[in-house]
Amino acid sequence: MRCALTIAYNGTNFLGSQTQKSSKNTVLGQLEHVLNQLNIDSKVIASGRTDRGVHASGQVCHIDLPEFWSDLEKLKKVLNEMLPPSIIVKKTDAVDDNFHARYSAKKRLYRYIIKESQSNPFEESFVTFLDSIDFLNIEKNIKLFEGEHDFKFFMKSGSDVKSTTRVIYRAFAYRHKGYIILNFEANGFLRSQIRLMVGALLALSADEIREQLQCKINYKIKPAKSNGLYLSKIKY
Repeated sequence: MRCALTIAYNGTNFLGSQTQKSSKNTVLGQLEHVLNQLNIDSKVIASGRTDRGVHASGQVCHIDLPEFWSDLEKLKKVLNEMLPPSIIVKKTDAVDDNFHARYSAKKRLYRYIIKESQSNPFEESFVTFLDSIDFLNIEKNIKLFEGEHDFKFFMKSGSDVKSTTRVIYRAFAYRHKGYIILNFEANGFLRSQIRLMVGALLALSADEIREQLQCKINYKIKPAKSNGLYLSKIKY
């Protein structure tokens, strides 16, 4: 039986989400380690990768279960007892055998959280603190990313992809209880694309963002910090 796992994790102390040969200290590495202890040897396939320090509230993975693991509620309970507290399984759902966590995904939603204040030790791992921010400018310029664009200048160097074109369906910003929330919904994202888009919103003018989106000039802006980024939802 194929099972979709919806998981949330605090990415602060993990070396990203993907499994690595050199270390088990990744989100999927920890998940596969626990699954193996339950005699589930399925490879864990995620909707996409998140980098070191990036969090998730709605990451989706799929696994193939042996026949003796038919009680999915029990599986969720056992996984949450065995996984480190920085990872939690929110849902376990039976899905069609053709379901693929990555290739069946239609839309991916991320949010980036900023706070305009001095940093504090209780939120440092989860929010990007800035001394000052032009919210009205960001609220206006974030709309420039909507639509279909070639994001090759908003991608981490060394990425191996067939196409750098992506469609952003929605991009918007709002204030909430002292926080500034940036939201991006797209058919997919390139590696570090969101952090580079946020970095552009913080450093570039509207005209400069347009030039970089049109692949005329690469301003090589610094990506925003990873700790403010969250994979919030996958739509199928």
